[in-house]
Amino acid sequence: MVTAEYSAHHLQVLEGLEAVRKRPGMYIGSTDSRGLMHCLWEIIDNSVDEALGGFGSRIDIILHPDGSVEVRDRARGIPVDIEPRTGLSGVEVVFTKLHAGGKFGGGSYAASGGLHGVGASVVNALSERLDVEVDRGGKTWAMSFHRGEPGIFANGAPDSTFTPFDKSSELRVAGRAAKGVTGTRIRYWADPQIFTKDAAFNLEELEQRARQTAFLVPGLEIVIRDERASTQASAGGPVETSYRFDGGISEYADFLAPDTAITDTWRLTGTGAFTETVPVLQPTGAMVPTAVERECVVDVALRWGTGYDTVTRSYVNIIATPKGGTHQQGFDAGLMKVIRTQVEQNARRLKVGNDKLEKDDILAGLTAVLTVRIPEPQFEGQTKEVLGTPAARQIVANVVTRELTARFASSKRDDKAQTSLLLDKVVSEMKARISARTHKETQRRKNALESSSLPTKLADCRTNDVADSELFIVEGDSALGTAKLARNSEYQALLPIRGKILNVQKASISDMLSNLECASIIQVIGAGSGRSFDLDAARYGKIILMSDADVDGAHIRTLLLTLFFRYMRPLIEDGRVYAAVPPLHRVIAVNAGSKPNDTIYTYSEQELHALLARLTKAGKRWHEPIQRYKGLGEMDAEQLATTTMDRAGRALRRVRVSDAESASAVFELLMGNEVAPRREFIVDSSANLSRESIDA
Repeated sequence: MVTAEYSAHHLQVLEGLEAVRKRPGMYIGSTDSRGLMHCLWEIIDNSVDEALGGFGSRIDIILHPDGSVEVRDRARGIPVDIEPRTGLSGVEVVFTKLHAGGKFGGGSYAASGGLHGVGASVVNALSERLDVEVDRGGKTWAMSFHRGEPGIFANGAPDSTFTPFDKSSELRVAGRAAKGVTGTRIRYWADPQIFTKDAAFNLEELEQRARQTAFLVPGLEIVIRDERASTQASAGGPVETSYRFDGGISEYADFLAPDTAITDTWRLTGTGAFTETVPVLQPTGAMVPTAVERECVVDVALRWGTGYDTVTRSYVNIIATPKGGTHQQGFDAGLMKVIRTQVEQNARRLKVGNDKLEKDDILAGLTAVLTVRIPEPQFEGQTKEVLGTPAARQIVANVVTRELTARFASSKRDDKAQTSLLLDKVVSEMKARISARTHKETQRRKNALESSSLPTKLADCRTNDVADSELFIVEGDSALGTAKLARNSEYQALLPIRGKILNVQKASISDMLSNLECASIIQVIGAGSGRSFDLDAARYGKIILMSDADVDGAHIRTLLLTLFFRYMRPLIEDGRVYAAVPPLHRVIAVNAGSKPNDTIYTYSEQELHALLARLTKAGKRWHEPIQRYKGLGEMDAEQLATTTMDRAGRALRRVRVSDAESASAVFELLMGNEVAPRREFIVDSSANLSRESIDA
């Protein structure tokens, strides 16, 4: 029964860490694996902040078999002396009091990722057990907590008997530390009452974030050791990876770049000062609004490449801000101002006319890492995804404008050549955008199909239903002849290609478009390419790559996947690209009497041997020799239809983005411009080569 009475005794006051356990999503975003990972990074970031301040150069992260995780560093160690206002040790204050820490305007940290003083205490509140050890002053100090409450466990298990402290808590001395050795070790077990059953630490995500942090803090080594049972079963033992990069964000930008560079990786650095009024804690315990001088340090690494994808990463005090904020706005504003000014000054050479650059024209092919360091930045929420400090916008814009303008004004030969190439690329992107828009506005798909001259070698289908139609890209004219007889011409179209198409991984856009095979594929699909690609305009519901089941066929399929991944990626993302699976062998099993013989197709050597073993066990014979298809052209129309083209019996492999990404990465390794990685791959992999697998 709902009552209308509402008075003060209906209000709940959640004391201390009770609020965190009541509303965990408010502090860590969610209670699934994402929230679990957020807790881990709250602990790791505290160690990273120490390294950022010059204390400690190594952080160890250990995923234990019992589900716990441990973070070790060799920094200054959490203070162990008594905090005068609470009468508690520094360790207990950090792990039990919300909004307590050394990052609120004191002299301990110039800039840090932990800003709200809730990280360690929130993790403690959401842990079934948390153990902390601190090496400081020649001693090892230790303390344990159960769901945020300090006390003593009977043994090392998280579910062992826990005895909370009665009157006063104790930071016990657990041993002696070597002279001059300081550091912190934190191990905790996430609380199953809070987190979902399937919540687990994601090793791939952890490694990715560790690599990112190592890039952002040059000289810091982060070691991850996975001792979980599932990992050891699959890997044959614990997996340990280490990350350390001395090149900083310049090395990070080169790592992120998806294309061949047309400029070097440029560093734009500078500082700016601003004043803001913030509450400052006075010795009396009162918070007094005070005008404080701040310094914002800006460091940007950026480069342009031949592609059109944009890769940007922004960080504040090494904390990622995936949704941007004021620093990202300042970067975009400064970038646009400089490039527009340079294009206007070179308008005659670039033949710009009255057209105006847009943001996307400038960002095409850009890889940038933007970092700012600000004391006590303003974030939107504890997850820190958006920077809100207003002054950062103008400071970043000023630094980018000043440094980039100086780069364009440089008299060095390399700088002149690179800036000239950059302006040419930006203007060509603008012209391509305007041309694509004009084409889209003046020509509908129907008119394009009726008036455009599609390649003569295209054997089109009759249906107008895009979702039901299929385009088979066939290897060679011999396979085309058989495929024409095997297809259902109502909804299956055929486009033959001659051998291996252009390697678009290292070819320019103009080379790709001038290549007859690539241009034919783009024209037949009818949806454009690159940034102007329009998925709704695609003429076919499925694109099926049908190549021979041999090494050359795999090579051709990889080349085609690279073309689709780089220039028609929405087709892959929408699940419209497939690879046909033609058989390798045809076995005719002899039946007794007048019963017709069975025709069986196999798709691998292992499958063939398994089939022959079954036939032998059943006492059946088969015709020798067993037919092995070296190519699609060796099949007759009935065989090709039955095995590869007829919807009733065929098998198709859907190409996922990860498949195309790996194909692109393999091609960059094996056929890209960089020779050193290819040589290293050949030397390292030669021992694994099976001579029997060489198709020669």
